[in-house]
Amino acid sequence: MRSDRKTKRAGESGVDISIVVPFYNEAPSLPTLVEEIGRALEEGPTWEIILVDDGSTDGYREGLDGLEPDLVRRIRLVEFRRNLGKASALSAGFGQASGSIVMTLDADLQDDPAMIPKLLESLDEGFDMVIGRKAQRQDPLVRRLASWMFNSVARLASGLKLHDINSGFKAMRREVVEGMGLYGEMHRFLPLLAAWRGFRVTETSVTHRPRAHGRSRYGPARAWRGMFDLLTVTFLTRYHKRPMHLLGGIASILMFFGMAVSVYLFGFWLSGGSLQERPLLLFGVLLILLSGQVFTLGLLGEMITYFNHRSDLTPYIKSSGRLEPPEDDDPATDGEE
Repeated sequence: MRSDRKTKRAGESGVDISIVVPFYNEAPSLPTLVEEIGRALEEGPTWEIILVDDGSTDGYREGLDGLEPDLVRRIRLVEFRRNLGKASALSAGFGQASGSIVMTLDADLQDDPAMIPKLLESLDEGFDMVIGRKAQRQDPLVRRLASWMFNSVARLASGLKLHDINSGFKAMRREVVEGMGLYGEMHRFLPLLAAWRGFRVTETSVTHRPRAHGRSRYGPARAWRGMFDLLTVTFLTRYHKRPMHLLGGIASILMFFGMAVSVYLFGFWLSGGSLQERPLLLFGVLLILLSGQVFTLGLLGEMITYFNHRSDLTPYIKSSGRLEPPEDDDPATDGEE
């Protein structure tokens, strides 16, 4: 690994890279993971590992105590009293990270730490976040299908041409995660949230390995719940400051179909038809009333947004400062005519 890489910019603690590893009952994998990270970053920038214990009950500390002292000194451990979920674990790890580059890595050994330099090289190309795309997933068919469905819908909703949005293997600049409030299952959408704030996001293929210990806790049910989270993220990123653009559009569609039904029935009545046994009339009236309610919700949303609006543009500012005039390349010619 090159020692003069562009991403080498240590923070106040002198650490260049902070690797956040959330885990839950992964005792057999943790020592091997730390050793592999050490080999991947043996020559290069300074680094630290932030292990976030999400309420484990498997006695993992014994395995960590058996590591080499140099590796143990690089570990910062955050322990939860109970299981809170991956989003909370990542949020806690981001709060402890001191490096200018922050990475995330799952503890199940399926993502190969030897790919860390490859992600860092992509950051050198000017990107703010790099996702490790599992080119050949070593997962059961059901999980691969669930992941494909989730990523396909996420691409359509967000417009980002990414194939593995939910990958736990990421590298990003520190400013990407600063002020990133994660809760629930929002960790799945870190790339979408970063892109919404104006950061450049890309992906690169990485090696994916079969799970060595235990079993995966992810399945089709979690992918299905992820669809609802995607709706939430889409609303928060696109319409959180302009709810009327969404609700007003829905109200307009309902009003259009309601009026179309009403006009049709009015013409039917003028031609001598009877409306007494036409349930379509109730449906048309229902659509019109529902459109008024949705429109009213949009107005209320706009009022709430107006009274709670904060003009804090800090997350969107890339840089600021006073311009300096260019320096003279040849001081010896100063004053010569």
